[in-house]
Amino acid sequence: MTTNDADIRQTARSLPIALLRARETVMGPYRDMLAKAGVSEQKWRILRVLIEGGPMEQTSIADGACLLLPSLTRILSSMEKEGLVTRATDTADRRKTIVTLAPAGTQVIAAYSAESRAITVQLELSFGKERLDTLLDLLEDLNMRIPDING
Repeated sequence: MTTNDADIRQTARSLPIALLRARETVMGPYRDMLAKAGVSEQKWRILRVLIEGGPMEQTSIADGACLLLPSLTRILSSMEKEGLVTRATDTADRRKTIVTLAPAGTQVIAAYSAESRAITVQLELSFGKERLDTLLDLLEDLNMRIPDING
């Protein structure tokens, strides 16, 4: 071990690694569900953002679905071809595109929302609802403080 290695936290206690491991653990059952639904994780997140927020501008969707705008644009093209969403120029600001959930997108959410909820309930039972709520609060707090960490 070099002196620089001594400054690096052990992988088992590294926050980025711990978050990745937790994500993989949590996402496993959801991935199985999404495979049956025939949509990717990214498409599911976009559908969820639209069902919760209604028609919206692409930047808002990217933010809500944790996607980079160029990736979102590519995925939306695919989703539009699949009939899951529609896109139209914003009448108030022609530079913006408004995305709306199409009936087929609503059907995907409707068909798999009960299974998604069942997975969430199982996670709450396994980890504890109160602990899960605390974890979510802590992660939200961490996300709010990241600008402070970055200067």
